Amino acid sequence: MFRKKAATIAKKTIRWRSHEPSRLETFSDAVFAFAVTLIIVSLEVPKSFDELFETMKGFVSFGVCFALLFLIWNNQNIFFRRYGIVDAYTTFLNAVLLFVVLTYTYPLKFLFTLVFSGDNTYLSNGVKLSMIRTDQVPALLYVYNLGYVVIYFLFYLMYRHAQSHEKKLELTPFELFETKSQMYINLLNVLIGLLAMLMTTVLPSNIKGASGYVYFLLAIVYPLFFSIRGRKSGKLFGVVID
Repeated sequence: MFRKKAATIAKKTIRWRSHEPSRLETFSDAVFAFAVTLIIVSLEVPKSFDELFETMKGFVSFGVCFALLFLIWNNQNIFFRRYGIVDAYTTFLNAVLLFVVLTYTYPLKFLFTLVFSGDNTYLSNGVKLSMIRTDQVPALLYVYNLGYVVIYFLFYLMYRHAQSHEKKLELTPFELFETKSQMYINLLNVLIGLLAMLMTTVLPSNIKGASGYVYFLLAIVYPLFFSIRGRKSGKLFGVVID
């Protein structure tokens, strides 16, 4: 009876097929660690209190960049723990993901430094210069939005690849349901990124920066999506997914 109950519970949980990091994951961790190093406010120890104060002003932007990189790393880590796939196609998708993360580290840091600094100037040889001109704002937003779209589309492809190997991985109906849920939520992220790009295109030049508010939709989309999928999961499997 205990074994029967245990088997029933197992069908309603997500198995981790990889318990030890592969060489691919170890390399990925090193790349993410390097990306975090690149977004550190300053690699040099401040020589005066004024320099220290300027360094600390970037604490919030560093925190946001760190949080975003951590979310991407965590999504990638969960994928490999769940499926343990290290074939050529997954390796390729993961390599592209790491390339995009490294490529967008500095644009990400620049964007959030600009957002949270409250000042569009920086000192260069004692002269205040503008960090960005109004006509350059759309290009910066396109860069950020494109990176966002590419990253979540890569996650979508990774989960779709896992779904295509459902028999080989011996995915249970519940695991297949959760895999599809991850595919859908990643596609929703892609659509939000595309919507932000569209808003950047159609808004007047003086308020194009407002297109970034599109990402606040995530605070609505995520709870709504997982509420709907959770209720469906409860009806099908008696388990509510988070």
